[in-house]
Amino acid sequence: MNNRICEILNIEKPIIQGPMSWVTNAEFVAAVSNAGGLGFLGPNAGQVDITRSPEISAERMRTEIQKTKSLTNKPFGVPVIVNSDLAYTWPIIETVIDEKVPVVIVNGILDERIFKPLKENNIKIVYRPLTPTIEDAKAAEEFGIDVYVATGFDEGGTVPERVIGTFSVVPMIVDAINTPVMAAGGIGDVRGVRAAFALGAEGVFAGSVFIPTKENPAAENVKQMIVDATAEDLLMFRTLPAYYRSLPTKLANKLVEMDKQGVSREEIAKMMVGSIGMRIGMLEGNTDDGYISIGTGITPIKEIRTVKEVVDTLMQDFN
Repeated sequence: MNNRICEILNIEKPIIQGPMSWVTNAEFVAAVSNAGGLGFLGPNAGQVDITRSPEISAERMRTEIQKTKSLTNKPFGVPVIVNSDLAYTWPIIETVIDEKVPVVIVNGILDERIFKPLKENNIKIVYRPLTPTIEDAKAAEEFGIDVYVATGFDEGGTVPERVIGTFSVVPMIVDAINTPVMAAGGIGDVRGVRAAFALGAEGVFAGSVFIPTKENPAAENVKQMIVDATAEDLLMFRTLPAYYRSLPTKLANKLVEMDKQGVSREEIAKMMVGSIGMRIGMLEGNTDDGYISIGTGITPIKEIRTVKEVVDTLMQDFN
């Protein structure tokens, strides 16, 4: 089957594993790429502590990139986190270019200063805004992105600001641009993949389904919680910039209670302590002081599998 995303990204199967911050490392990402998909190192891949230094962040990423290269000869990707002053952005871009990483994912900021050096070095750009819109998709296409990820409200982590489900947002974006579109949010088994393709997507972008795998660095108790849970167990609360989901933890329950009491988004975000709360909950398995960020597609996940088993099952129509 001809597939534009496979051709553009030089992969066998049109699936990308999301760059899930702390719960990625070289071994996990290489396993995804070796299975025929595109693995992505997260911003804190392979780390157990946080650094505020852009230079140290970039060097840590370089180390993890080199580890990944030693484990696979297949393409993999690195996220380029774009912030207002680009302080963290430039060191990562330089590292990606130096290490000849074939693909990057850019979050929802269109900036010619970022796109130009990537394109000059023939690096493919997967563009994933927090909240997909028709206007943004058309603007991104003008910038020359290679793949657009349309994320629905079903996703884990920081959900879009507009409450539009994956299977409503995908055809909306597909109809707006000619660039190939990937569906993200709530895809937990092959039925979700087939539904995404029926709506015009040419690939799927998945996160939660890859966490309860043998190669993923998440804590074992977290993997078991995901296997044992359904979408009905998920908690949702307001935070910055919009909403967040978590499986029940002591901290998550507290955040929900704060939301019910009308506490400001800013205060709730402060209590979450950013991605550190994810590290505590998901990497360390501390369900008192951390949260467990998961999307609504977890219901069909019934066992801890290998990454290859997940890719083969989701992509069975492409085997």
